[in-house]
Amino acid sequence: MVAERAGTSIATVSLVVNGKERGRVSTPIVARVRAAVDELGYVVDHAASSLARGSGDLVVLIAPDLSNPFFAEVIRGVRDTLGERFQLVLSVTERGSQPGLEDVRRFERLRPAGILVDAPTADQTIAASVPVVLLDAPGGADAVNYDLSAGVSSLVSHLGAAGHRHVAYLDGTSRAQTFAVRRAMFEQACAAAGVTMSDVTAQADLTIDAAAEVAAGVLARWVASGVTAVVAAADTLAYGVLRVAASRGIAVPGVLAVAGFDDLPSSSVTAPALTSVALPGADLGRAAALRLLAMLDGTEPPAHALPTRLVPRASTGA
Repeated sequence: MVAERAGTSIATVSLVVNGKERGRVSTPIVARVRAAVDELGYVVDHAASSLARGSGDLVVLIAPDLSNPFFAEVIRGVRDTLGERFQLVLSVTERGSQPGLEDVRRFERLRPAGILVDAPTADQTIAASVPVVLLDAPGGADAVNYDLSAGVSSLVSHLGAAGHRHVAYLDGTSRAQTFAVRRAMFEQACAAAGVTMSDVTAQADLTIDAAAEVAAGVLARWVASGVTAVVAAADTLAYGVLRVAASRGIAVPGVLAVAGFDDLPSSSVTAPALTSVALPGADLGRAAALRLLAMLDGTEPPAHALPTRLVPRASTGA
């Protein structure tokens, strides 16, 4: 009906409604097809298409917090790599919940071409009848991860060179394995460098407000016990520390140095600019998409350990 109304072929309509018309269908015909679709109220039934082909043209990305700027970068890397071959569908888990097997099962029923799972929960094995690639999931099969060793080593060396010998760590409440690995590697690097860590522990949800609330309760104790630097498991947590330090007149980095993980775009414009271990989200998304494409095409997947580096800025006196 759409093809008849637009005066074109069914194949042409298929290209347009599936977003694959670029370079294949002229602009006037695209306009006619879209007008016919609107007039007839046509909706593509991806589930039916998937059943007919055995798999769909959708790729699903499941992430714990799409509002976080880090995930925006991941999405960009995935989308740019998939191009027009697949349509990207985004799904966010409930607040404070990491993606798990149940989330994968929910989308598996749609028979997508593949599923990408960012920062999954650490206590589940995630597999499905369609290809699945895990992102930032240390120890997971078919996972794309960061090699944190260089970034963490540089961070501890940087702090040590600035004279910091007693530091604190603000962890995230996330159940993702990546946060446990970040803390463990930081603790090991500190021990090797003769830097002690405060026994006053703290963790917060990965938002600025939550981090500020937690930091408000422990910052005075950290400073009183001789802590001269705070490292946060994510930049958003570090922003909360910077907020509280500013409100209490604690000079950064004069009295307290602050650093984080991620190197979000906003970290270069905080006051002061935040030192951070760069975990490039776009590179992670790109590597995951390339791995998925290799699985679908039966080719050798690319290397999946992404390098990290320290970006020193004013919050640690750089």
